Amino acid sequence: MGEKKGFFGKLVAGLQKTRDSIVSGMDSIFSGFSAIDDDFYEELEEILIMGDLGIQTTMSIIEDLRKKVKEQGIKDPTECKQLLMESIMEQMDLGENAYDYENRQSVLLIIGVNGVGKTTSIGKLAGQLKDDGKKVILAAADTFRAAAIEQLTEWAHRAGVDIIAQQEGSDPAAVVYDAVAAAKSRHADILICDTAGRLHNKKNLMEELRKINRIIDKEYPDAYRETLVVLDGTTGQNALAQAKQFMEVADVTGIILTKLDGTAKGGIAVAIQSELGIPVKYIGVGEKIDDLQKFNAQEFVSALFHVEEKEGA
Repeated sequence: MGEKKGFFGKLVAGLQKTRDSIVSGMDSIFSGFSAIDDDFYEELEEILIMGDLGIQTTMSIIEDLRKKVKEQGIKDPTECKQLLMESIMEQMDLGENAYDYENRQSVLLIIGVNGVGKTTSIGKLAGQLKDDGKKVILAAADTFRAAAIEQLTEWAHRAGVDIIAQQEGSDPAAVVYDAVAAAKSRHADILICDTAGRLHNKKNLMEELRKINRIIDKEYPDAYRETLVVLDGTTGQNALAQAKQFMEVADVTGIILTKLDGTAKGGIAVAIQSELGIPVKYIGVGEKIDDLQKFNAQEFVSALFHVEEKEGA
């Protein structure tokens, strides 16, 4: 339990900038208005959009809030805070947010453009899975940059897991082929492939991912599959646009959202789930290995509004 609480504290701290930009503005609206009228909703709307929840998501939240206020006959703006939190949570609720891959023989393809914290996220994830007693193998299939291969190798050593790599410029699909062979012969639980992150040439990226997927389908047909896109939370709406582009070329099953501690744009986590219907599976709120954690919408919203599980204790 201490570990969970520890991360909640980190989440609260990590969302500080977002909280300052969104929640303090909201609180002044809740206390500044004497009645719930159109002006009240308009101001709320503006703050949510500024917090990078996006127009579409914000509209859905406000619409839901109006409905709840009407149904419950609420007159006092200060009573809207809890309702607003509920509305935000509902936008993010995608049902059972599964981590099935952990308990099966699986392959994780991790994609994302350079600079979003992709390699770091893979390293942290590998370390955590290893600590959970899983046999993990990494594949350095982002062969476009030598630095990416070196960085992943460094993380593999740090996490104490095997890595399959070739030199820069080699065929990513060939690396994955070798990695699959290693995963099978070494009875690995989880194979994590660091794959390409060049969105500017979508056709090449699509072809590369198709080749990689074909190899896994053929050589490792029983493996459970996940394709996770790593996005940099500090880029806000740009991250959302990136996710949409990756969805065009890959069957994306989840998002890893990094660097939320460095930004006021944490609302993007809400927008991604609500607009794309793809779960944010992990969030990063710092540099340490345990600063990447499974995402929980309720915890996220509670931390955003800084509502302790038991207040006033």
